[in-house]
Amino acid sequence: MEKPQNREVSSKQKVRSAEVGTDILKALAELSPATSLSNLAEHVQMPASKVHRYLQALIASGFAQQDQATNHYSLGREALMVGLAALASMDVLKVAAAPLAELRDELNESCFLAVWANKGATVVQLQPASRAVTLVTQVGSVLPLLSSATGLVFAAYLPEAETLELRQQELKANRNHPLADATRYQQHVQLVREQGLHAIHGLLMPGVDALSAPVFDAYGRVAAVLTVVGSATVFDADEAGIAAGRLKQTAKTISWRMGYTAADEGLR
Repeated sequence: MEKPQNREVSSKQKVRSAEVGTDILKALAELSPATSLSNLAEHVQMPASKVHRYLQALIASGFAQQDQATNHYSLGREALMVGLAALASMDVLKVAAAPLAELRDELNESCFLAVWANKGATVVQLQPASRAVTLVTQVGSVLPLLSSATGLVFAAYLPEAETLELRQQELKANRNHPLADATRYQQHVQLVREQGLHAIHGLLMPGVDALSAPVFDAYGRVAAVLTVVGSATVFDADEAGIAAGRLKQTAKTISWRMGYTAADEGLR
């Protein structure tokens, strides 16, 4: 009969073996689409002979594969299936819930998350400030494209075909809108992309300012927009201010948890 101490050692060895295998899988993803054994070993800082043994096990299980022409290694079909399953489980509402509450607690301003729906930028999650304030939105509210920080961030990152109809509708209702001119509109959304966020000062509601930043998914697409809103008398909505920096960092955190990486286009 195997001694308890031996079973404990064996269990620890299995755990360590799984950790090493996971490290090699992560390295294959980081060095994708393919890499040599020497580069992989250097990346994980392990002897090539050890990495090779693990690669053989990963290949046998379908999590890695080797190109017979180049001898380079890459992720296998099973790793792809796991990745796709992980992406499918990424719900921006669940991922953003805790960071949104933390942002509200830190700034003590109302914070909300909006997604792009069939009628435009729609508020799906709200964390109100603890101070007595008059909320300018609620869950289910649809915000204008051209007159809200949230809408203009969506306009900056969504394909133009997705926002064109709504833009035309809003301009039809207000032909004197500051962004009615097509050239000025394009310059405006380009500036939003360059800054990585946008501020509105009393445009949607007098005396109320807002800051918005994009949240990206694993494919680099805008998945949602994170917004902080507050009274102009107490809320510093300066795009170079402390609140703006904290907002951008929170948006980056949510994006990272959604599978987005800094190498992708979008966050600046």
